[in-house]
Amino acid sequence: MATVYLGLGSNIDAEKNLRIAVAELRILFGDLTVSPVYMNAALGFDGPDFLNLVVRLSTVSEPLEVIEQIERIHEMAGRKRGPDRYSSRPLDIDLLLYGDRVDPEPPLRLPRRDILENSFVLRPLADIAPGLVHPVTGQTIGDHWRRFDGDSHPLKPVDVIL
Repeated sequence: MATVYLGLGSNIDAEKNLRIAVAELRILFGDLTVSPVYMNAALGFDGPDFLNLVVRLSTVSEPLEVIEQIERIHEMAGRKRGPDRYSSRPLDIDLLLYGDRVDPEPPLRLPRRDILENSFVLRPLADIAPGLVHPVTGQTIGDHWRRFDGDSHPLKPVDVIL
């Protein structure tokens, strides 16, 4: 059984699409640990604010199977992939960590670089797994968050029932 962390975000019908995603993840994987939800400005483009969170789950599925399941949830929310990586989207689910697996090449890219680069990934991850050791740096997620410049991309806690 692997412990998996997923980052979820949306800036189109965000609450609705995040509810769909969390509900579907519960159907697929059972119990989830769900972080608080944070609002943040779009990064890399002008667009509506995003809502972001992180979930932890346990699975016997292999990483590529998890990615396939994520893509089905994207389709349920109406996500269409286009050439522009930085754009508004109804749902974005990223595989952040799969146990302590390190695989920097596509299609996996584990652990996901976003963990250490973006407050909207690191903060909710630190909320639910502060003692988790990053498989590359050897430091805890909580330590990474304490050293992170949160002012560089501010987050606002948002009360969303998932």
